[in-house]
Amino acid sequence: MEIQVIKKGLKAKWDRAIVHEPVLDEPGFLRIRVLNDLVTFKTKVDLIVANGLTDDIRDVSDKVFTRVLFGGD
Repeated sequence: MEIQVIKKGLKAKWDRAIVHEPVLDEPGFLRIRVLNDLVTFKTKVDLIVANGLTDDIRDVSDKVFTRVLFGGD
């Protein structure tokens, strides 16, 4: 599944979407809420869409949807 498909599915729910971006100093981006703190982000969301399962989100792997299968690239 491509990220564009996911974005289309979420389009009607943008008011509920949250993005984690540690370097963005704005509270929102394109009408999407932005959180800088990863710990807060992980507690607020039900689903994390990521390029891969990294060590910093491994503790919430049950929430992670990734294109990477079986831990490889």
